[in-house]
Amino acid sequence: METKKYSSYAEIDRELEILKIEKEINYQKLVLSVQKTKESLEPQNIINGFLGSYKTILSNSYLKIIQAAIPYLIGWFMNKKRGH
Repeated sequence: METKKYSSYAEIDRELEILKIEKEINYQKLVLSVQKTKESLEPQNIINGFLGSYKTILSNSYLKIIQAAIPYLIGWFMNKKRGH
């Protein structure tokens, strides 16, 4: 990397401000990426993704019934696993 030569402190301050903004943008992109990854790994989104691939096979009414029943089935399974 080539060393930059500055002719004034104003140029240095401007360059530092640009770098600070670029750093913040990259940080926010990383945060958004982590949030999207977390959301995609939630059980409901995994199941919806799985069911979405079979959307053409299932009619919309069956899909809505299945999507409504999934939270209850997960709750029932979790309670059964805990012994309640």
